[in-house]
Amino acid sequence: MSSTASEAQAEPTSLKIALAQLNPTVGDLDGNEKKLLDARAIAAAEGVDLVVFPELFLTGYPPEDLVLKPAFHAAARARAEALAARLGPGPAVLVGTVWPEGDAIYNAVLLLDGGTVAAVRHKVDLPNYGVFDEKRVFRPGSLPSPIGFRGVRLGVPICEDIWNDEVTECLTECGAEILLVPNGSPFDWKKPDVRMNIAVARVTESGLPLAYVNQIGGQDELVFDGASFVLNSDRSLACQLPAWEEHVAITEWTRGPDGWTCAQAPVHTESEGDGAAYQACVLGLRDYVNKNGFPGVVLGLSGGIDSALVAAMSVDALGADRVHAIMMPYRYTSDQSIADAKACAEALGIRLDTVPIAPAVDGFTAALEGMFRNHAADLTEENIQSRARGVIVMAISNKFGAMVVTTGNKSEMSVGYATLYGDMNGGFNPVKDLYKLEVYRLSRWRNAHVPKGGFGPAGEAIPESIITRVPTAELRENQTDQDSLPPYDVLDDILVSLVEHELPVAGVIARGHDPDVVRKVERLLYLAEYKRRQAAPGVKISSRNFGRDRRYPITNRFREER
Repeated sequence: MSSTASEAQAEPTSLKIALAQLNPTVGDLDGNEKKLLDARAIAAAEGVDLVVFPELFLTGYPPEDLVLKPAFHAAARARAEALAARLGPGPAVLVGTVWPEGDAIYNAVLLLDGGTVAAVRHKVDLPNYGVFDEKRVFRPGSLPSPIGFRGVRLGVPICEDIWNDEVTECLTECGAEILLVPNGSPFDWKKPDVRMNIAVARVTESGLPLAYVNQIGGQDELVFDGASFVLNSDRSLACQLPAWEEHVAITEWTRGPDGWTCAQAPVHTESEGDGAAYQACVLGLRDYVNKNGFPGVVLGLSGGIDSALVAAMSVDALGADRVHAIMMPYRYTSDQSIADAKACAEALGIRLDTVPIAPAVDGFTAALEGMFRNHAADLTEENIQSRARGVIVMAISNKFGAMVVTTGNKSEMSVGYATLYGDMNGGFNPVKDLYKLEVYRLSRWRNAHVPKGGFGPAGEAIPESIITRVPTAELRENQTDQDSLPPYDVLDDILVSLVEHELPVAGVIARGHDPDVVRKVERLLYLAEYKRRQAAPGVKISSRNFGRDRRYPITNRFREER
């Protein structure tokens, strides 16, 4: 059916729209198409008229420079056209895909109806900030007109198109009756409130109801929480889909004297705060492991809080049978650490093997003895311990195929309190974007809750002795983190000020911090950039994660004047 034919029909008084909040995989045209067809079959059984999918669903989002590969964007268009031809009777489909036209490539939404691609709309406002770089790969579209669909004029702004008022204003002026917004909106701590505020603003300005359809799932560092929703024209919440799970929701719409209203739809409660952050870490890890085909994960379990939290997240993501923990003691490893690691492994039900590192460390030390003679022991010998552990977990990964998960938190990565080719070894880090105090909070949250879809046990997953213990790397006698770093409540406040808010040094000092401590932390933050460039990818939780959001030069002599 063409859009012209649709517009010619009598105006309907009711409409059923399915919101397909699903988890695509970038580049998996077969798998994404199957998800689409399965969701359409569910919708067809409910007598649905139209199924709406997230942004770039058919190709997966974000495809980044894969878009520039001619074979990929040609395959995407061919797949969409073939899909339209074979859909047959039943609900129409509104789906996002990479769409080449001549020498341009667009981020597009297609209406597939009546055996054809009945309408195409291009994304206008291409984001080019933070994690987004769409201007690099797509051409912006022109301001769109509504899509005529079976007697209803649908406005289809795509994701960023609603973050300003221009596109929705154009659609409203052109007679749109309902706004359907496909999204690929990644999660961060503040994002759910920000999205809702943006949607409320567009509804207020346009006077139109708005359905916001977001994807879920992990894609490298990004995690998408779903949490799709519908606002009626009076700004009331008519529909709220659950976060962190795939869901096909049937919404029923009626036309009255004042336009369309979503009259019936499910309303779920959203997770928020520490619970939402924990869910993001689990989902990001699960999808990274599963979508890349790893059989499971292996990690060093030290008896400290960071590795304990990562172990809990790994079990919640994958199940205990896919998590292998390794305790690697040395002469500075305390009996308490050994006991805590064992208690954590038992609480989570995971395999724990012990591999002492003394033979490896002694071998390296003996090999270097001649060169290091007459030089006192220092950080070099500490790093040899860490690197011996890194070699061991990587060897286990190579032998058995499980991916190494690394466990360094954002506080440590900020100031370089990590060893390259040692404890930084690994393929993925679920706590990379969590400051140390957030690690403690999420550990306590996990002991009180089992996350949605989590495979781990109820109750205390992380022993209380791990949470209350003074943190230490145990690389020398009686070492604690605070030998080298300020207390974590001080350090984290300084780092949040410098990293998240880009406060000047004077502004951080004005928060009550010692000037010498602030300048030391600032110096360490700059110096550690080269380490962060070599770190494993990890789940993005904040609005300023290292890597996609915050891209500082490694070679950088700028320092603020005293």
